[in-house]
Amino acid sequence: MAAHMDAEEFRRNGYAVVDWIADYWTTLADRPVTSADPPGTVAALLPTGPPERGESFEEILADLDRVITPGLTHWQHPGFFGYFPANTSGPSVLGDLVAAGLGVQGMLWATGPACTEVETVMLDWLAELLDLPAGFRSTGPGGGVIQDSASSATLVATLVALHRAGGGRWRSAGVDRRYRVYTSTQGHSSIEKAARIAGLGDAGVHQVGVDPATLAMDPVALRAAIEADRAAGAHPTLVVATVGTTSTTAIDPLPAIGEVCREYGVWLHVDAAYAGSAAICPELRWTHTGLEYADSYCFDPHKWLLTGFDCDAFWVADRAELIDALSVLPEYLRNAATESGAVLDYRDWQVPLGRRFRALKLWFVLRWYGAEGLRAHVRSGVRLAAGFADRVRADDRFEVVAAHPFSLVCFRLRDTGDGADSDARNADLLARVNATGRIQLTHTRVAGRHTLRLAVGSPHTGPEHVTEAWELINSLAR
Repeated sequence: MAAHMDAEEFRRNGYAVVDWIADYWTTLADRPVTSADPPGTVAALLPTGPPERGESFEEILADLDRVITPGLTHWQHPGFFGYFPANTSGPSVLGDLVAAGLGVQGMLWATGPACTEVETVMLDWLAELLDLPAGFRSTGPGGGVIQDSASSATLVATLVALHRAGGGRWRSAGVDRRYRVYTSTQGHSSIEKAARIAGLGDAGVHQVGVDPATLAMDPVALRAAIEADRAAGAHPTLVVATVGTTSTTAIDPLPAIGEVCREYGVWLHVDAAYAGSAAICPELRWTHTGLEYADSYCFDPHKWLLTGFDCDAFWVADRAELIDALSVLPEYLRNAATESGAVLDYRDWQVPLGRRFRALKLWFVLRWYGAEGLRAHVRSGVRLAAGFADRVRADDRFEVVAAHPFSLVCFRLRDTGDGADSDARNADLLARVNATGRIQLTHTRVAGRHTLRLAVGSPHTGPEHVTEAWELINSLAR
């Protein structure tokens, strides 16, 4: 039987892993952005069963190059412009390494006091950096917590909204299928999934129309939907507004939506998963105007703020409602600190019981970059995207099809007017661009039309990579 890795072996092998990661980052630009191998290729390289005897660490490390990296889509690649960024950085990786080494299970304050208190302070730091409403700070009635993703934040918001709407009865009596959740037609798929998990089903989600020019939720349509549901005997429960929709980064009008929610007593959750990071820059905080109406809010530092997945920052304006909705305290978790009421137990702020020390990587990132460095990163993405959009507009063959206040540009080949299928032309262009392995784009549909998306965000991406992307797209367009 192989012995446990002792301290000296860990030190030596740890140095080797750090060297490997550093080499990986420095060679990213030389690699294809994504694998061209067919499904099953990686699985075929793996043995059909586990080894009977332990192997050397050198063999394990060598297989990262032989098996793993050839089968990856490289999200940190300077030519990766797909979806939204999924940033990581040196400080984040090292913070995760320390957290893994500590092996803390932070479900209660008592099981990891530093794990809990660092997280509380980091969420307060982020609230200050984004200039969030004072009520979201831990020094007030609200507070923040790290979820694994914005999807989980939406689920938690849904559960707490149900708790409020049902006066707490839903916990023991089941979910009234007449509760209703509202989001725009551009809202994230996680909203529908949260409604399913919460027991409302697909019929419990009302998709509200958008302004065709901005693709933002129409508050007049929201009010009409709520009124219609009330007249039919349903209970308006939750509105999910979005700052930076996944498709085009549209921004829902929070002040008008907030007024509607306040009038009807509906919980307002604001999903800023990608675009929330922009509010670290004062000139982009206009995107959060009206956030004071929100009962809850989230954004993902793991998208655009150089903090590796998973790290969603989620705040509530009233933590008492959240804790009351989700707290279950069996005897084996009782302890003096919890009973005192003087501590936060983050197990009551999420769906799982267990939780790891995710705040540590956030602490490392915020201290290494500082507000100045993080603002520079966000501004770089906005600037590079704006430059790309200018090139698109300057070419009569293309059009920019949506506003781009952040670092995403939605564009397409124009209709030719000769009856040619423009959707097919754009789909073909996307396929040929991605097949080169030099850059990676994704697509969406805007006003029903096939549209290409270019999202800037990797810390490895510079002006030369955006220039290369445009030149490649330009050369393959037809």
